[in-house]
Amino acid sequence: MRLFVALSIPVDVREKISSMIDELRRADARPRWVNPGNLHITLKFIGEVSSAGMTEIATALGTVHTAQHVKLGFRGTGFFPDARRPNVAWVGIESSPNLAPLASEVNLALSPLGIAREEKPFVPHLTIARFAETRLSPALKAEIEKWKNRSFGTLATREFHLVESKRKSTGAEYTTLRSFQFVPQEAESKEQ
Repeated sequence: MRLFVALSIPVDVREKISSMIDELRRADARPRWVNPGNLHITLKFIGEVSSAGMTEIATALGTVHTAQHVKLGFRGTGFFPDARRPNVAWVGIESSPNLAPLASEVNLALSPLGIAREEKPFVPHLTIARFAETRLSPALKAEIEKWKNRSFGTLATREFHLVESKRKSTGAEYTTLRSFQFVPQEAESKEQ
C-alpha cells in the first residue's frame, strides 16, 4: 500500500478552492487539476509499504506530540518552480510556527523504520494542478492572477492522518486509515 501523512482541509476551505479550480479549469483544461476532495497538506510522503509495515508506522506516529494546535490560513496562488515554467500550481498556506516542527517530528518518528528522512525544508502548500507543458496559457495566466491574493479560510487542528493512496484510471483515491491526536489532552486543556 502507498501511504502518506497529512492534515485534512476543512469543508468550507475545500468548497472555496473547488470553486476556484472550476473557474481555472474553464480557462484551461490542459493541466491535471486536482480533485478538490483530495486536497490535503502532506506532512510526510511514505511510499509503498506492506500491511505489517503499516502497523509499525501507526505505532511510531502515535508517539508524535506537540504542545499546541496547528493553525493555518489558506491564501493566494503560485507555482513551483515559478510562473514562467510551472510544474505545479498551488494555494499558499500561512501557518503557526509549530507546523514545520510537527512535520519534522513525523519525519523523526518514521526514520527508525527505514523511511527516508526529508532533506528539503518543509514548505506547506496545497497542490491544485500539475502541468505537462511548462508554459501558462494567456487565459489561465489572466484567471489565476485574479486569485493571487484571495483568502480561502482557516484551520485549527490537533490531529493528522495516515492516508492510503490508490492509483485509479480516474485519478488518485485517498482513504484515511488512522487519525492521530498530536496535542495531548493535558496540553489541550491549558490552551483553552
